[in-house]
Amino acid sequence: MACDFDFDCNNDDRSLLESELVKYADIKGSLITVLQKAQEIYGWLSVDTLVYISRRTGIKLAKIMGVVSFYTQFRTKPAGKYLILLCQGTACHVNGSADIEKAVREYLEADEGEITGDGLFTYNNVACLGCCSLSPVMMIGDKTYGNLTKDSVVKILKEIRQGESK
Repeated sequence: MACDFDFDCNNDDRSLLESELVKYADIKGSLITVLQKAQEIYGWLSVDTLVYISRRTGIKLAKIMGVVSFYTQFRTKPAGKYLILLCQGTACHVNGSADIEKAVREYLEADEGEITGDGLFTYNNVACLGCCSLSPVMMIGDKTYGNLTKDSVVKILKEIRQGESK
């Protein structure tokens, strides 16, 4: 069934977002904060959610989509419980980020942007994490891992996966 943007095709509870919309309603320039809160609540920003934000705030959907597509922090499709950001900046590239990505891809058995079969992981390449002295580097959630090797990255991912199975 196609979605008609009346939000009946999306199971997201809009009341969770409504309190945030009320909180930021009179604060000019709060769109990014509202989008961050929506993504925090739902895990990603569906078209339904963006249309809802547009209708509730009066901000044109085109402007919202422009912001969402500009900032890499926003996801427009679901991700695993743990979002891995792999730095591909110059320092990381020179220090082996391609090997790190290969190790991640092989261990997870998933390509960039895909959710692993167990629903735990998604990885994305990013232009720069700003941690050049730690290169190669990745972030998982708000934790940064640096000076990575193929072995250390697999060890980190195994530990997270094992922690989830307990």
